[in-house]
Amino acid sequence: MFTGIVEEIGSLKAVKQKTEALEIQISAEKVLEDVQLGDSISINGVCLTVTDYTKQTVHFDIMPETYRATTLNELKQGSPVNLERAMAAGGRFGGHLVSGHIDGTGKIVSKNPESNAVYYEIELPDELVHYFVYKGSIAVDGTSLTVYGVDDNKVTISLIPHTMEHTVLGGKGPGDHVNIECDMIGKYVAHFLKDQQSEKPKSEMSMKFLSDNGFA
Repeated sequence: MFTGIVEEIGSLKAVKQKTEALEIQISAEKVLEDVQLGDSISINGVCLTVTDYTKQTVHFDIMPETYRATTLNELKQGSPVNLERAMAAGGRFGGHLVSGHIDGTGKIVSKNPESNAVYYEIELPDELVHYFVYKGSIAVDGTSLTVYGVDDNKVTISLIPHTMEHTVLGGKGPGDHVNIECDMIGKYVAHFLKDQQSEKPKSEMSMKFLSDNGFA
């Protein structure tokens, strides 16, 4: 579990591709302070498992499902990535509940500065849009952000200077793809309501019904 508060920007040092699978090494500092084999670290919002590490790098395997469903397949040597360690039980909860399980990818269609903020409009797959509400939460490349607009198949987010400087989003613009994770609570509520609406009416058949209609 993560909170969407990026701890540092790492750099892809090496990548080895095996068809639709990857082995990657990422240069980092802060996330290596207490790293252990098997730890979970969010890479651009994708929860990955530490398979090896050195004093300067941390290593991960990316399986085909993750390769196909996220923007990690676009990474190249030298690419910057957002890094966040899994939330400590006694730590501060600075963002919102982020699982690191990407729901889909979006495309930045506009980037507009306004005063000290920069507004991004992101185009989303149709099946994701209904999970977002005005002033709700969204994780973009693992960064916890607030939704400032929902319009057809697009959402609008706003970044302050700190977020622009300390996450990979500051270097992205129109045409770039980003990992999207919908608000976890919203997904569960939507799933529950869908199940409630799709439940078949209970059958009126019973022993009493049979008896009342001469079948006893």
